[in-house]
Amino acid sequence: MKKTKYEKQVRAKKSYKTSQRYYHLMLLPGMIFLVLFHYIPIGGIVMAFQNFVPSKGLFRSDWVGLKNFERLLIKKDIQELLRNTLVISIGKILVVMVVAVLFAILLNEIRHMRLKKGVQTIVYLPHFLSWAVLAPIVYNLLGMDGMVNDVLNALGLESVNFLGSNKTFQGTVIGTYVWKEFGYASIVYLAAITGVDPGLHEAAAIDGASWWRRVWHVTLPAMLPIIVLMLAINVGNILSAGFDQVYNLYNIRVYETGDILDTYVFRVGLEGRQYSLGTAVDLVKSVVGLVLMLSVNGLSKKILHRSVF
Repeated sequence: MKKTKYEKQVRAKKSYKTSQRYYHLMLLPGMIFLVLFHYIPIGGIVMAFQNFVPSKGLFRSDWVGLKNFERLLIKKDIQELLRNTLVISIGKILVVMVVAVLFAILLNEIRHMRLKKGVQTIVYLPHFLSWAVLAPIVYNLLGMDGMVNDVLNALGLESVNFLGSNKTFQGTVIGTYVWKEFGYASIVYLAAITGVDPGLHEAAAIDGASWWRRVWHVTLPAMLPIIVLMLAINVGNILSAGFDQVYNLYNIRVYETGDILDTYVFRVGLEGRQYSLGTAVDLVKSVVGLVLMLSVNGLSKKILHRSVF
């Protein structure tokens, strides 16, 4: 007996659901992790409006309203913390993006596949190492007795206190971060380049366009949506200048230019046990990040006529 069209559709739908079941099971551990460590802890933001005492817990601690935010605003060093955070964070975002885009364009020009893969492996590797591992390497390279200063002294130049001077510390943080992350950040840009129609380059070359002109008028416009997407993602974290890196590299001599909001929260919130004040700082960071991300998305819609999300 022939099956009706409706029965075939029902059978196909059941088969589709059965095939998707395994993919959902594969996603389940990640979703559980996300809920446990990202969504449930959101309830802790009520500490920003309390005088939180661990022995009393969230439900019995005294409610103080916006007093923690008022304390944050009247602190004398808050402007210095914001300035340091913004300088380091914006420097990281912009320099990594520029270097990663340039590196992806140049890497795409390599035709020898073994050489290309070898270069990729070398530049991607630092991303997978934590700053707890990389910090001693940085000290051995950039410390007063490090290899870089040895070279400078051999050339008759004075030693530079990269990690102990307020003049050089921010540049050192940005530079070492770029070295660690630009290779991995270039992956998405390289993928965008490989998606460019080769016929466009060939047509431009026939018209007499130089390599630089082809990059400027063909490659970069094709990469623009990805660049805007990555910018929107990074702008949301603009008040997070990288706690793990700064904490492993800075010291009391460079607090003036190296102390950021994240290290301040760690000292005050955890070491100083001012949990409510630390939570207030993190809440402000999250709200500012959300506003900036939505702003970039709005600009993308108006200028590029494309929505980031």
